[in-house]
Amino acid sequence: MKEKILVSACLLGLNCKYTGDNNGAEEIDEFLKDYEVIPICPEIMGGLATPRPPAEKVGDKIVTNEGKDVTEQYTKGAQECLFLAQKYGVKKALLKKRSPSCGYGEIYDGTFQHHSIEGNGVTADLLAKNGVEIIQIK
Repeated sequence: MKEKILVSACLLGLNCKYTGDNNGAEEIDEFLKDYEVIPICPEIMGGLATPRPPAEKVGDKIVTNEGKDVTEQYTKGAQECLFLAQKYGVKKALLKKRSPSCGYGEIYDGTFQHHSIEGNGVTADLLAKNGVEIIQIK
């Protein structure tokens, strides 16, 4: 039986990124060949549409480039991802770098200028605090 892993759906080639496209790459498929993959998109799982305005973490909030607070949707999506991890005994997650949901150790700084700062996205942080190993790619 293969080990289960949560994977940011955009990394799998699903067009769920805020722009409506994806971050898929062949090296991801190669990395995942020995796992049972459970795709996640915290933003969609939290009720946001695709495409959607870009959002970044500003203090304790997640806000769009239009100033709309979407913290509630990001938090709901993170909780749904944790639910799946716990339900299926998932111990690892392969997540998108710098995302306000999935970034781990490094996220965008809230200026919408593609500058990074130290920090964690909402989902990555919640999963890590509950014992899920976070792997970052792309």
